Amino acid sequence: MKALHTLIAGLALGTLALTAQAVETKLVSVPNSAELKWQDVPNTKGAVSYANVEGDIFGEGPYSAYVKFKKGVDNGLHQHTETLPTVVLDGTFYAVIDGKRTEFPAGSYYKLPADLVHESGCTAAADCLLFQYQADKFDLKPVKK
Repeated sequence: MKALHTLIAGLALGTLALTAQAVETKLVSVPNSAELKWQDVPNTKGAVSYANVEGDIFGEGPYSAYVKFKKGVDNGLHQHTETLPTVVLDGTFYAVIDGKRTEFPAGSYYKLPADLVHESGCTAAADCLLFQYQADKFDLKPVKK
């Protein structure tokens, strides 16, 4: 029995070691936001822009990015394929889920589950700056009421 426990422990440690080697860790640092390369989100007429930090928001695979919304921008009813964690850095962003509106002022965090139908946008008071990341590319799939 002791030999079996030793074998299982050895296999577990070996698996952990291989997993640790497979995960690449590198420093990511954005000390000066003026160095970010801002781009307009297609088909938003400049109302929404983004700056990639890691990966590409519209590419394949995981990404992290800053996203700016001009005040008063509403995204309409939609959903996303991937879970969408977001930190609100400036302004007040909102989400309407099942008819209930929740506002997220600067310093707020929210995490929308994949495929959750919602409406979202930036209040009319001030432009919004968000930081978001996903396991795969960003998408916005409109939903008809």
